Amino acid sequence: MSQRAPGPEAPGADRLPGLAAPGGELDRLVGDGARTVGAGAVWAVGDAGGTLGGGAHGVLGQGPYARLRPGPDTLYDLASLTKVVALWPCAGVLWQSGRLPLDEPLGHWWPPAAGRPTGAVTARQLLAHTAGMLPYTRFEQLYGREYAAIRAGVLAAPLHRTPGTVVEYTDRAAVLLTHLVEDLGGAPLDELAARLAWVPLGMADTRYGPLDATLTARTAPTEYEEAVGAPLCGVVHDPSARLLGGVSGNAGAFSTARDLARFLTAVLAPPPGLRWGGAWIDESLREQTGGLLPARGLSWLYAPGTDPAEGTFVHYGFTGTGFWVSRRLGRWALLLTNKVHYDRDIERLTELRNAFRRAVFG
Repeated sequence: MSQRAPGPEAPGADRLPGLAAPGGELDRLVGDGARTVGAGAVWAVGDAGGTLGGGAHGVLGQGPYARLRPGPDTLYDLASLTKVVALWPCAGVLWQSGRLPLDEPLGHWWPPAAGRPTGAVTARQLLAHTAGMLPYTRFEQLYGREYAAIRAGVLAAPLHRTPGTVVEYTDRAAVLLTHLVEDLGGAPLDELAARLAWVPLGMADTRYGPLDATLTARTAPTEYEEAVGAPLCGVVHDPSARLLGGVSGNAGAFSTARDLARFLTAVLAPPPGLRWGGAWIDESLREQTGGLLPARGLSWLYAPGTDPAEGTFVHYGFTGTGFWVSRRLGRWALLLTNKVHYDRDIERLTELRNAFRRAVFG
């Protein structure tokens, strides 16, 4: 087990409502941090019973967006949080139903991977980012713009590392898992995610884009796009997901703080009948990288700055999103920004994320 200097103790459950109160410590922390970061922010914390508190600060962006303020119903491009909110629960349903073996090389049982380099990797390695796939996408440069050609290219690409030897985060793992999950599930990922995760939890705002005009009106803009002469808004920021039609396991989902609170609450206290609850959450929220660093679970990362023994997990999105969960402490937290709308310098956002995590989880 890694050693690190003792950090602040996590606030007790009885202190969380006070921390999360309007104008309380967390509200001040995020408000001050949002001004430093230079982007608006929405935050919330809760436990197995639901949301304990939250708030919003700043404005949605520049130009016409400077007149708009974020809130719990503001839609954010989740970027890589899509891996957890969409792809992870679908994989869990398939695993719990016996259709997705985690430890059998793909080429032994999934025909599209047979005879391919990716046939040597397992679903567990894909979920833990130890599959050894190439660390970059470059899909258009390598495979063109056709959907089928990109999928074929990902399947046929040589491995970058021997599977199971290095933890190396890559969107290719999620793209390959999307292909696998859709094949086994018999439907596109957006349909599977809605049916298996979002509708059962009442996540009425969560969906893949492109969003319609009504939803776009309450969506945080992301980065300026030369081709359209404006910031992207309601269209996925991630270029790989855009090439794949906007629906992919690596990125593409939009959601609100209100919906994500429902999702994180369910991770702590799965409602009866949730098909990815129980054993899948148990399996996912434990160390899966065999001592390799950075330690990861399945889809989830142990929060940087914490010891894995503390059991605090996180996932971040490139656009400026992030959420945390700790079953040991029985609490969750989310912090949503659209930092990429302003620039790609994330140093101050990283500082805010870390300070927020320490305040909630210790």
